[in-house]
Amino acid sequence: MPFPNDEVLMKTAGDVVAGLQGVFGKHPGFRPAHAKGKLLSGTFTPSAKAKELSIAPHFNASSTPVWVRFSNSTGIPNIPDNDGNADPRGIAIRFLLGERKHTDLINHSTPFFPARTGAEFLAFIQAIASSPPDAPHPTPVELFLGSHPAALAFVQAPKPAPVSYATEEYFGVTALKLINSSGKATFIRTIVSPSTGVQTLTAEETATKDADYLQDEIVTRVKSSPISFTIKAQIAAEGDKTDDATVHWPAEREVVELGTFTLDAVVPDGEKEAKYVIFDPIPRVEGVEPSDDPLLEMRAAIYLISGKQRREAKW
Repeated sequence: MPFPNDEVLMKTAGDVVAGLQGVFGKHPGFRPAHAKGKLLSGTFTPSAKAKELSIAPHFNASSTPVWVRFSNSTGIPNIPDNDGNADPRGIAIRFLLGERKHTDLINHSTPFFPARTGAEFLAFIQAIASSPPDAPHPTPVELFLGSHPAALAFVQAPKPAPVSYATEEYFGVTALKLINSSGKATFIRTIVSPSTGVQTLTAEETATKDADYLQDEIVTRVKSSPISFTIKAQIAAEGDKTDDATVHWPAEREVVELGTFTLDAVVPDGEKEAKYVIFDPIPRVEGVEPSDDPLLEMRAAIYLISGKQRREAKW
């Protein structure tokens, strides 16, 4: 996972990391976003449709081991699970393809993103940082949201707390491109759906939950019995935007199943492992290619910068 060689992009990515740490505090050894989470392990089994759409190894092997990290939003390592700011929740799936070989899928529980580019996301973070509770109105963030409809839609989108990480649905932020054996390209956005169906809490129910209810519940659940999810792909039609994470594709677009994964254990020393693992939004595997969405390279740079900081931190 190399650093991008675009100096402007790297500068913006570094500023995003610093901006997130300015908003949430600097917590050495933790991610500047989605700091709190739990790492589990299991197995992915592809569907026949996945084999038709892509020559990727994890879509053509009989099964592939996976690590899956569920997480809360923000860069606050001890944010209460029942805090409204802990949404959207995140999921990062690492397909373990061999010795030091892997590919990742990173989704969150809101089906779009508040900014199209890294520079726009940085401006959003800076507006939040410049809008303390006692700031005069309109605050910088109110002005930003007033001039950026996609960010306003993201902020206003319902984000109910889940009953469990295992009962949440997670959406791909950016489009990816699957390549099959004949070279045909298919643009998709992924959806990770729980086998239990989506189950959420009311605001009143959420308020009664403990600060670590999701962390504790997922450990108890997986010790009792395996949990499973289906990875789906919404397929773009001609003319659908594949380079803008703020734009929804029409709901009637075809959705196919790419496979299922089952989680049956918590990764030993999960916090230590999570400190060192750097998930990559760019697939970097034959059969799955990035789209032209500018957020892909930006997010990869952000994850690398924060990952380097985490690995250097002393615990």
